[in-house]
Amino acid sequence: MFSQTLAISLLNLKSIPQRWAPSLVIVIGLAGVVAVFVALLAMAQGFASTLAETGRTDNALVLRGGSGAELNSGFGRDAGDLIRLGPGIRQGADGAPLVSGELIAITELFKKGEQRNGANVTLRGVEPSGFELRPQLKIIEGRRFTPGLNEIIAGVGVARQFDGVGVGDELRLRGSQWTVVGVFESGDANDSELWTDIGTAQSAFNRSGYSSMRVGLISPQALAELSAAFDADPRLTVEALEERAYYSGQTRQFRSMIGALAGIVTLIMGLGAIFAALNTMYAAVAARTREIATLRAIGFSGFPVLVSVMIEAIILALIGGLIGALLAWLLFNNLTVSTLGQNFTQVVFAFKVNGALVLGGLVIALVIGLVGGLLPAISAARLPVTTALRTQ
Repeated sequence: MFSQTLAISLLNLKSIPQRWAPSLVIVIGLAGVVAVFVALLAMAQGFASTLAETGRTDNALVLRGGSGAELNSGFGRDAGDLIRLGPGIRQGADGAPLVSGELIAITELFKKGEQRNGANVTLRGVEPSGFELRPQLKIIEGRRFTPGLNEIIAGVGVARQFDGVGVGDELRLRGSQWTVVGVFESGDANDSELWTDIGTAQSAFNRSGYSSMRVGLISPQALAELSAAFDADPRLTVEALEERAYYSGQTRQFRSMIGALAGIVTLIMGLGAIFAALNTMYAAVAARTREIATLRAIGFSGFPVLVSVMIEAIILALIGGLIGALLAWLLFNNLTVSTLGQNFTQVVFAFKVNGALVLGGLVIALVIGLVGGLLPAISAARLPVTTALRTQ
């Protein structure tokens, strides 16, 4: 049985060049299916990893209770002073509690090559301790801003995607001129932001309080103690969230949307690829009707014929899947784009094509090849020998 299957399968595969046009239909169709599937999920993966890698487990983000996001949060200086006295907060380099009061505002920039429709970008006012709480953040060009001056440093993602944010450029925000004095890189969502001094931002945007407080914890376990203290204080209506968990939660809706879109598009394209495979494999069986009948007449059974047709369909499908995965990797891996995040501001991220996505694409190609080749294979195996031998 094995030798018969091998012999017929090799015969089928050797004849593919003679039927290259219909075979190419399967390959191209499945390459398209896999490329789209991998590209869509690579976008979701890149966006999720950018936010999921933001923050630390020994930092907490304090927001107004029920706000859900920094842009919606806000509290006064009195509340900020009470938050700084919370238990479980570690000391900074200056011996004071390691806490950074931060202010979130939205500004508008133009993407490179586009001067009509602006895009929202986060402007974050931070205290000096904000840098200590983010040790991964490095100035890669220029210098830090000087407190009290209208100076800005730009995340590397913003500098790459938007005009007018290079070192030395001038930006007009809130009716005054601001100078970009540096570019920083952190490898996470902070790369999508502009930073300035908290006091300067409060004055420019007429805000006296904070959007959030970023707190350094003695240990990740200290978060429970800090949260309990805030809940017990009637003067405070705030919630403390683990910094990394907060950013990871911001991707949930986007990942669900992209996952659903990838499923729908893949299903539609997959159905088209299945019909293309059915048509191609039926044509291949029809073209070899007498050949298959002759093999059956000299002693080959129907099962090797069925398996050989299935093998041909699977191999063509896997070739298409590999080509699609390769195209997705070449065209999209590490492609930097930006999209609206939870705060209705741009988040700059890179597509991530990884092994799991490629494997998923190949599994889809394999399933389509199996489904597309099954009925033609059964038809070939059940072909009446006497009828087939009379076929012209």
